[in-house]
Amino acid sequence: MEHIRTPKVENVRLIDRVSTRKAAVGTLYLTATHTIFVENVSDTRKESWILHSQVCGVEKQSTTATGCPLVIRCKNFQVIQFILPQERDCHDVYISLMRLSRPEKYEELYCFSFNPKVDKEEREQAWNFLDLKAEYSRMGVPNYLWQVTNVNRDYGVCDTYPSELYVPKSATPPIIVGSSKFRSRGRFPTLSYYCQDNNASICRSSQPLSGFSARCLEDEQMLQAIMKANPGSEFMYVVDTRPKLNAMANRAAGKGYENEDNYSNIKFQFIGIENIHVMRNSLQKMLEVCELKSPSMGDFLWGLENSGWLKHIKAVLEAGIFIAKAVSEEAASVLVHCSDGWDRTAQACSVASLLLDPYYRTLKGFMVLIERDWISFGHKFSHRYNHLDGDPKEVSPVIDQFIECVWQLMEQFPCAFEYNERFLIHIHNHIYSCQYGNFMCNSQKERRDVRIRERTHSLWTHLWRNRADFMNPLYRADHSQTQGVLRPVTAPYCFKFWRGMYNRFEKGMHPRQSAVDFLMAVKEETQQLEEELATHEEKIAKLEKQQVKNNKVMLQPADKGKHLCVSPSDTSVANTPQDYTGNAGNFPSRSPSQQLDPETSTLLLTRDTLKTSDPDLSTNSDQESGVADLSSRSPSGGDSLPSEDSAKDPDSDEATYSAA
Repeated sequence: MEHIRTPKVENVRLIDRVSTRKAAVGTLYLTATHTIFVENVSDTRKESWILHSQVCGVEKQSTTATGCPLVIRCKNFQVIQFILPQERDCHDVYISLMRLSRPEKYEELYCFSFNPKVDKEEREQAWNFLDLKAEYSRMGVPNYLWQVTNVNRDYGVCDTYPSELYVPKSATPPIIVGSSKFRSRGRFPTLSYYCQDNNASICRSSQPLSGFSARCLEDEQMLQAIMKANPGSEFMYVVDTRPKLNAMANRAAGKGYENEDNYSNIKFQFIGIENIHVMRNSLQKMLEVCELKSPSMGDFLWGLENSGWLKHIKAVLEAGIFIAKAVSEEAASVLVHCSDGWDRTAQACSVASLLLDPYYRTLKGFMVLIERDWISFGHKFSHRYNHLDGDPKEVSPVIDQFIECVWQLMEQFPCAFEYNERFLIHIHNHIYSCQYGNFMCNSQKERRDVRIRERTHSLWTHLWRNRADFMNPLYRADHSQTQGVLRPVTAPYCFKFWRGMYNRFEKGMHPRQSAVDFLMAVKEETQQLEEELATHEEKIAKLEKQQVKNNKVMLQPADKGKHLCVSPSDTSVANTPQDYTGNAGNFPSRSPSQQLDPETSTLLLTRDTLKTSDPDLSTNSDQESGVADLSSRSPSGGDSLPSEDSAKDPDSDEATYSAA
């Protein structure tokens, strides 16, 4: 709070970027974690919340006759423009936001103050929701070919790797340590994905410190051990995800790539994914195109092509396709690396795993994939996504590209993924929001030192609890797309601009609704109707059962064969509505000599009486399906669906009738 100069500014206007004539007037508030704009319209009082950790840029523009403009750009591609009446207030807000959006230490991040009001035990269970040891067990390791090594237990060999790693059986600790000394940052070859069907594996590492002629016997033995861990293949691939020119430049600096003359039975392959600086500039160019006001079709398409963004997405996807084909079609193991093994390597390994294994195309499986290839293997989240104030040259949309590759695959294979676009966008949003601790720090060791598990909360259980919002209505577990390996087409016409990610905050545009969103709404409506039907069928079954039971006990020994009586005092029995569609004159009559026995009487209800007297059947609700143009009300009568709490005793509150 000490960084806030002006906590409140009144008569601020929020400008709609598309239609500048539409401006909302309200009050701007600055808090320790959010900037909040509250509209002055009394009937709505609409609020707009901007998380400070999402802010990537604040621009104070020249003062005009209408006020002083302030533009806030967010990491989730939202652009907000305020006009403050006084230049001094605008300057104070600008200075405050510049500091609040650039925390200098981890303790200032939102995740350390975020409190969803769960106890300590529940928080610990949330962090244990995903178990990477169970994931490797699902893949079939350890086995007679692969083992767990504790050589990095205290992060002594590689401080950016996890403490438990999987290596070939023949890879002894001296081989591992020797290989790590020959690899950049000590990131020696270790298992990422294992294919049980043919024993092929995807391993990852950083570049070797080979220079022009240097070699390492232990590193050569390490690659030989990986190849021997796949008895069905006589060779293995080494994939360098960098352009060859970049790798050669690194070789001049004493690093570089593997020499095929020194490593037996390897096939070397360059892929050509550009470095983090090229990717950062490409995204910036594309966002500039997205912010154009009323661009022509030619301007937009030229700008999109000039940014090179989709070309880079294509390169990342093709890297994964090459690796997946090597594993599935050639049954060959693959070692993947870039420079340091935490950016392009993570992209290529995770895309390949997604193509190979249907499990990663399920909702929980995708969480496991990110946890394994990105979080545990030391992707530099803090540096790449500007969580802390640091070197802007370290910032790059690496995981953004991976998430978009997944979306491009979803567009080609709409039935193969259990999750929808909303799920990807939600994960992307929280990578930058710093609301949960999953994406904090740059390595497992850093997260342990900062005590992330003890002090923050996990995103994965939040997503799992709300998984109904993230399910793909087209997904079928038995569909041909769902099973086996995906083989996407990478022709240029197959790549699309992701409007749902980069333009989702354009409120001034006409409402858009994708076919998948519409199907989600239809599915929700259908599910609600099915639940309503099941509830009514259950009530009817109970009523019929009670009627049969009651009929058995109504007959008295002295009155066998006579008409049955109805007691006004018996409220424990109800007959099914469809049994009584006539009027009360059709009911059996009672002679004056017959005495009314409350213990043996029955209750008769007409259909209308049941409908109005049963609170579970007449409750009105305004639940919405989540899509503006689709109502959740039942088409039969306008009554909405009963909630789970409405499954009460159907006979508890019903009126009592007797046959006169």
